[in-house]
Amino acid sequence: MRRNEYVVTNRATVEVVDEVRDAMLAIFAARYPGEDLAPLRRAFDDMQTLFAGRFPGYLACDTLYHDLRHTLDMTLATARLIDGHDRVSAPADRLGARYAMFGVMVALLHDSGYIRRASETGVENGAVFTKVHVSRSAEFLRSYLPAVGFAQEADTAAKLSHFTGYELDIDRIGLTDARDRLIGCIVGTADLIAQMADRQYIEKCRDFLYLEFVWGRIAREIQPDGSEIVRYASPTDLVIKTPGFYQYLARPRIDKTLGGVVRYAEAHFDGPNMYQLEIERNIEYLHETIERGEFDRLRRVAHAMSRPVPDRPRGE
Repeated sequence: MRRNEYVVTNRATVEVVDEVRDAMLAIFAARYPGEDLAPLRRAFDDMQTLFAGRFPGYLACDTLYHDLRHTLDMTLATARLIDGHDRVSAPADRLGARYAMFGVMVALLHDSGYIRRASETGVENGAVFTKVHVSRSAEFLRSYLPAVGFAQEADTAAKLSHFTGYELDIDRIGLTDARDRLIGCIVGTADLIAQMADRQYIEKCRDFLYLEFVWGRIAREIQPDGSEIVRYASPTDLVIKTPGFYQYLARPRIDKTLGGVVRYAEAHFDGPNMYQLEIERNIEYLHETIERGEFDRLRRVAHAMSRPVPDRPRGE
């Protein structure tokens, strides 16, 4: 039985930075023997410092859904997809150690845009930046990567962050190197499959993501003419609409828009894609819950690694 706080392999907790870092380093050490992975260790330390509120110029992460746990989960998924790709590719087509580290760095900081700057103490919660968080993450990546020896990749990293969001159409992101686009597709795929394979995914949508959508003016949005668009009327409404999100948005994005790189998970695991198995379990359980109307079946207590926040955003 998979435990709530564990990754899909049930071998490491996704809530401990050192365990995820060591699991990822073990993957790369085996795939790229003899390579210096010190920049990646530094990036993990700095990411933890950023989320904890000890990075100069930034407050602690206070978003509930897009928290440290999510970042660790999707970063490990990124490393696994990179490993799977290089495992099955011809030598000339492999990404190699530097690209692998670069991809993980983009993953580690892909949601840094949710974190409030020290000058933003008046902002209620980092989720207020939901609609622009990817651009903010791009800015952070561009300024940070030179500090760990990846200055030449900084501008590309800013572009690749948009593979995890919807601010820019992926086809309009200007990339000349096929390897850059591959990394972007891998990071974007990892972002989706990790969160949907989380054993508490449904409860997190209900308890955390809905609140973030309220803070970010996505659940309800006032139009210029004064009319209101109601996308999610309540936490339960968000849960009810989640299967549709998976079928009509997430699945096509994974299989087509992001190039189907999810297939590299099978190569990494040397067997079934464990992320897909967990996603299917979640979606099947959710379908049963909705059909029966028995939402009290969703009894797992969603856990956030962010500091406490008000029960409800102002203006909900």
